Amino acid sequence: MEMDHDYLASVYIDDEMDLDEKRHFVEKVHTNAGFYAETLELLDQEKLLREMPELPAIAPVTVWQPSLRERLAGLLRPLGFATAGFAAAILVLFTLFQPPAPALCHNRFVLYQPTAARVELTGSFIDWQRVALKPIGSSGYWEVHLRVPAGEHRFAYILDGKRRVADPTIPTSEKDDFGGENSILQVTDLI
Repeated sequence: MEMDHDYLASVYIDDEMDLDEKRHFVEKVHTNAGFYAETLELLDQEKLLREMPELPAIAPVTVWQPSLRERLAGLLRPLGFATAGFAAAILVLFTLFQPPAPALCHNRFVLYQPTAARVELTGSFIDWQRVALKPIGSSGYWEVHLRVPAGEHRFAYILDGKRRVADPTIPTSEKDDFGGENSILQVTDLI
């Protein structure tokens, strides 16, 4: 049985041979000078290794593993940045590209009320706030000039701070929720 020289020397040194293998080994060593020298060299190395002091045990290395929370944070952080960027882009778009303001039309409101001491106008186009009309000399007419957005609006005049009346020159009107009447104004002409 022919065996590799390194293998033979290794099993001899480790005392892993049975009697037949030991016999074969001894015969090889006596007949092959190179094998003999190589085996002696390996025995010297083994001796040195066995004489060395034992190395201290190496502490096991623990590999850091991120927690579930850290892994989720790592996944969600880029999503948060993307969301913030998207929100900023939307904000910029709404800031830069706002739809144009509704067109404002010049409108003159006139009412003939010679007995009134004060006439005011209120309506949907001014959020139902009161705006005073000015008398036109001593003619009994009252007027105010306002810029009104295009569209359909409701309005009424308030006489002496308490009595509401619809505009008698506008044919379209409707009852309001308080028992009064509002005129319906259609604004279409632009200045």
